[in-house]
This record gives sequence, structure tokens and C-alpha cells, in this order.
Amino acid sequence: MAVKEILRMGDPRLQQVSEVVNNVLSDELKQLIEDMFDTMKAYQGAGLAAPQIGVQKRVVIFGVENNDRYPDADSVPLTVLINPEIEVLSVDKRGYWEGCLSIPGMRGYVERPAHIRYRGLDADGNQIEREVTGFHAIVVQHECDHLDGVLYPMRMEDMSKFGFVEELAKK
Repeated sequence: MAVKEILRMGDPRLQQVSEVVNNVLSDELKQLIEDMFDTMKAYQGAGLAAPQIGVQKRVVIFGVENNDRYPDADSVPLTVLINPEIEVLSVDKRGYWEGCLSIPGMRGYVERPAHIRYRGLDADGNQIEREVTGFHAIVVQHECDHLDGVLYPMRMEDMSKFGFVEELAKK
């Protein structure tokens, strides 16, 4: 059980493509997942990807019940997703003001596919497959982007919709 340091934008490790997890039942992976949950909880995140704590493995976690950072967000089940794949099911996009633990204190407006299916393995090596929309779809795509070295500002089309939370709140 450990809260890990979260890498911040500018650290080159956040721009690397992560490696596929081959041994899903290893003690090392179980410890990584436990550390990720401890870290996500400590920083009040909606999700966390392994690269954000310096581990270049294709592992993400996410889940939202009540989160002060996302007060209007729909509930998202607490999930471990190993070696995820995303399938876009609609050309329709939804815009959302995203934040990221690797870019503290800032938000940006990002449009992403509104309807997706994701697949991967859970912490026990069982297959997960879900079809989702709304905030759930946004969170999954955001976290999976980290596995390919992509941070949300790289997805933004209008940089005038990027800034510090306090400044954006004044508008």
C-alpha cells in the first residue's frame, strides 16, 4: 500500500507508449494496482493510468461515485482495465471540461467519441467488455490515452478553452 508521486506534464515518460501486460496474475501487477488505487484516492482522481506513476504498462483504473473535482459527473463503476482496447461506436462527439492529475489545477475542453465499447482484463484476468456513453466514455478514453503517451491538451481543438480552474471559473 503506497501513494505514489504523479508525474506531471513535461516529464518525457508521459509521452511513451506503454507495454502490454503479459502476466496478469503476477504479484508485481497486484501491487501496482493497489498502489494505483491508493494514489487515485489520495489525489481524488476519477481515474489513473500506470504511466502517470512512472510504470510503462497498459493498466488503467477508474471509478467515480462522489468526487469534488467532478460534482456533476454520472457514476462510473470502480474498474481495473488491463490491456484495454476501445472501439468507437458512433461518429457523434461529446465535449467535456477535462482535468488530469498530471496537469494539476488546469482544465481543457475536449471533444471525444460519445459512444464506445471497451474491452480488457480485470485484476483477476477475467475479460471485461462494456458499451458506454457520457462521462464513463470520456473517463475511459482519457485514461487509455495515457497508455499511448497522449495528454488531453493534445486532443484539444481550441486552446482558448484551456486554463487554470480558478481563471476559467471567472468566465
